[in-house]
Amino acid sequence: MSDTAPAPETTKGSSIPRRIAEAVGLAAYGLVDSARGTAAFVGKLAMLLRDTATWTWRALIVRTAPIRATVVASQMVRVGVRSIPIIVLVQTFVGIILALQMAPTLKSYGQLQRVADVVGIAMFRELGPLLSAVVLSGFAGASIAAELGTMVEGEEIKAMKAMAMNPVRFLVVSRVVATAIMLTGLSVIADTVGVLGGLITGTGVLGIGASEYLQYTQAAISHRDFLTGLFKACVFGVLISTIACLEGLTVSGGAEGVGRATTNTVIKSIVALITTDVIFTAVFYAYGL
Repeated sequence: MSDTAPAPETTKGSSIPRRIAEAVGLAAYGLVDSARGTAAFVGKLAMLLRDTATWTWRALIVRTAPIRATVVASQMVRVGVRSIPIIVLVQTFVGIILALQMAPTLKSYGQLQRVADVVGIAMFRELGPLLSAVVLSGFAGASIAAELGTMVEGEEIKAMKAMAMNPVRFLVVSRVVATAIMLTGLSVIADTVGVLGGLITGTGVLGIGASEYLQYTQAAISHRDFLTGLFKACVFGVLISTIACLEGLTVSGGAEGVGRATTNTVIKSIVALITTDVIFTAVFYAYGL
């Protein structure tokens, strides 16, 4: 006769509530951890934006800490000029797609010529600046993060600090200013080629006269549409470059860390762009802008 007591049987029914509780606990822990990480990132981003704004003010307004124009110009070429072909290609196709998608619905109401209104307003207010910013986040944002991350891993940032050179002043400001300026310019190009894509589709496929299409476009678009789009583009440029710089300056883990920073830059930039665009659209709608 054995002195060992038999182990209690675990029924299937009694283990299910425990598994549910564990799953709920893990999910809650994940949400809390994600929220904590998001809050930390937003805080770091806000601090970097504050420092960048301070040094930009000193460089461009009070002129106590100037930055070289050649540095800004080289960054403008790098993040902006080289992005023009892909922006033109993407936005032209977007204009064509908008015209083709809206044509059947508008034709059913006998307002086929109003395709010009839809394409023009959509491009100038939303799709021009937003899609250009999304393209630029992958084209230039990842490049900036990789460059600064490589400098961090090569201890060039430490060397700058040892020589009393502020990385924000010498590395971040020029990139933020260049990206904001060039994305604003790219938005103008995007608006133009988007309308051109709609014009090509309207005249070549939908049978709308070119002069009629342009007249409807001109009547539909106001200075307010154009300026709100440019304002969005400028803010988007600041967001993309600041996120890229933050990810690059906080790289750790060697080459793998640099790759992770470039990926995070694109993902976080797109999320930030969409969130900011929602806020702007709601505010403009509330104030009738």
